[in-house]
Amino acid sequence: MPEGDSIAVALASGSKLLAALQTGRRDAELLLMYAIGCDRAYLLTHSETKLTSEQSALFQSWIERRAGNEPVQYIIGEQEFYGLKFRVTRDVLIPRPETEHLVEAALGLVQRKRKLRIADVGTGSGAIAVALAHGLPSSRLTALDISPAALAVAQSNAERHGVTERIEFVESDLLGAVMGRFDLIVSNPPYVADGESLEPQVRDFEPKLALYAGRDGLAIYRRLIPQALEALKPGGWLLMEIGHGQRDTLLEMLSGWCDVSFRNDLQGIPRVVCARKSSR
Repeated sequence: MPEGDSIAVALASGSKLLAALQTGRRDAELLLMYAIGCDRAYLLTHSETKLTSEQSALFQSWIERRAGNEPVQYIIGEQEFYGLKFRVTRDVLIPRPETEHLVEAALGLVQRKRKLRIADVGTGSGAIAVALAHGLPSSRLTALDISPAALAVAQSNAERHGVTERIEFVESDLLGAVMGRFDLIVSNPPYVADGESLEPQVRDFEPKLALYAGRDGLAIYRRLIPQALEALKPGGWLLMEIGHGQRDTLLEMLSGWCDVSFRNDLQGIPRVVCARKSSR
């Protein structure tokens, strides 16, 4: 079998082709790791190892895709979220570290041994629902999305992490297709304003349905908040990820709710809003 370049040569070549990207070197390393099935330590300690011709061709094709701004996560088909690896395709938004604050806030509000009923609205890859199911072994979840393709990805991730039996997957426009009351409703809804400038790797590859929400980016909140008020049990919680600059408007939208608070991300930007339905 013919050999390709050494690891060192392939990595140098890939990094050069991605030099225009801020994360070019790191991206080249990750793509090479997946192309040959190794970890970063192996790359560093086996720099003279030759790639097979198949590995070399695969790496080259992936570098070309990344040079065209396709996100690394879609190329390798995976993204880590809350310590778990999730399958991702172009049918779903790539899970972000910022969204981990939503999971942390939810886990901090509830008793982990309680048998809770939880809804994840706009589940996408299922990252939030699966992470919560993983952290709340006594709870049952309903993962909702308007996209059947996204639900298929979410279900595959639930299977991957052994929580399928505790998550129901429902095709639904927000909470429209579900009945009954929930203890907790979580959502990372679209919150980008139509026409807002996004990086090419986001704008050209991630699903627009999961990004844009009307002229001010608040269209989904306007619909979800009153639906959640109806769907929550008395004393139940609504947690939502929010965009930059949306805090004050969300505070107004949640007037009448109890214990409204905001959680900041690592940059000090309000990222999660928590609100409780009155117990009365």
